[in-house]
Amino acid sequence: MVRSFKLNPKRMKNRENMHEYMDELFGFEDELDAVNLDALNDSLSEVTDPTELIVTPSAVREICGDDYAYTLLLVLGRAAEENPNIEILFRKESEL
Repeated sequence: MVRSFKLNPKRMKNRENMHEYMDELFGFEDELDAVNLDALNDSLSEVTDPTELIVTPSAVREICGDDYAYTLLLVLGRAAEENPNIEILFRKESEL
């Protein structure tokens, strides 16, 4: 069964919120060892449950307006390229 989440940009804007949010989304068995994007990247490579991350136009605007959130989206995108269990979908709000 595929787990599907609409990304919340407000929870992607700093390290502390990102740490908690990514643990919630991906259900990491062991919490991220460190609150940084390298540790997140390592953890994402081990995701085994099919997971969809939905990004809406309003989320894209908000993410692109924040350097940390933008970098986090890039990390998620790279993880989706490398791990077939992670997929990023861009959807209009009307399609949800």
